[in-house]
Amino acid sequence: MVLGHGRQRYAEPSAEVIRAGDESAFTELASRYRHELRVHLYRMLGSFTEAEDLVQETLLRAWRKRADFAGRSTFRAWLYAIATRAALDVLASPARTREVAMAVDSAGAPASSALAEVAWLQPYPDELLDLAAPDGGDPEAMAIARETIELAFLAAIQHLPPRQRAVLILRDVAGWSAAETAGSLEMSVASVKSALQRARATMRERLPGRRAEWGAATAPSESERALLRRYVTASQQGELSALAALLREDARQTMPPDRLVFDGRAAILDLWRPVLEGEEAWGEWRSVPLAVNRQPAAANYLRRPGEAVFTAVNIDVLRIEDGLIAEITTFGPELLSALGREPVM
Repeated sequence: MVLGHGRQRYAEPSAEVIRAGDESAFTELASRYRHELRVHLYRMLGSFTEAEDLVQETLLRAWRKRADFAGRSTFRAWLYAIATRAALDVLASPARTREVAMAVDSAGAPASSALAEVAWLQPYPDELLDLAAPDGGDPEAMAIARETIELAFLAAIQHLPPRQRAVLILRDVAGWSAAETAGSLEMSVASVKSALQRARATMRERLPGRRAEWGAATAPSESERALLRRYVTASQQGELSALAALLREDARQTMPPDRLVFDGRAAILDLWRPVLEGEEAWGEWRSVPLAVNRQPAAANYLRRPGEAVFTAVNIDVLRIEDGLIAEITTFGPELLSALGREPVM
């Protein structure tokens, strides 16, 4: 049976096959789950590049531990447990210590923004999410649903202590039972329930207030794509008034890893004005629509005066409410290759 986007549903291998298989056979079996494991690790870590690295480590750990697979869980669940513990090891490493730090606004005053406070946050290309996506009717579809992969969710979940984060992802995203989660994380069921309660409370505080109204769609709507087209056109033409018309009055812009928050339409326009207008304008802009984290996005390129080519400057990811842009998260151009775009055009 073929699921969405070419992903096949494979029969679960027996414990005997896993324990007795040679390395190439085992790697072939485990690699079937590579894409969804990468999404799981991305939620745990918030970093696309680190998730990519840790997928390989997960498969290596699984190979080394193959003799321990007793078949009490599915092979897929066993791999998820190994991946989760690998992520917890990374998060506990002194070399990888991450601190959620207070953000500031353009005037230097303290500002609260889950997105701005997570300096290591990176976007995830929809093309690769699709590779992990089961068919829409499959119970696993929640694993790549928009409401659990949008940047607001990813940033909020990074504010949780690692073990609470793992519990929330396994229980509320992967749909595991309390007992399954407890066994995977070597916790008691009571501890899992307590951790989940605390994690949910933190998420309610960190997520945007209207998030309950978001749908579980797996792609931007046509109205969102239309707004993105208007955003791309206005950006290329340097029309500040046209861009202003696309922003909510209370819109905000953040730029991980910089812990800066530009709060409100006026602050965002003040940021853009010297870039787009007047004698100090940077040059000629080109914008290319993208789709990351199930959100509309654009890669922005600049050709400065005297230059022959356009060079990538940043990636803007949009969150839209009531037909207007409520939030812009701006990333550097480093991930364009992973997003299937060349950094120079």
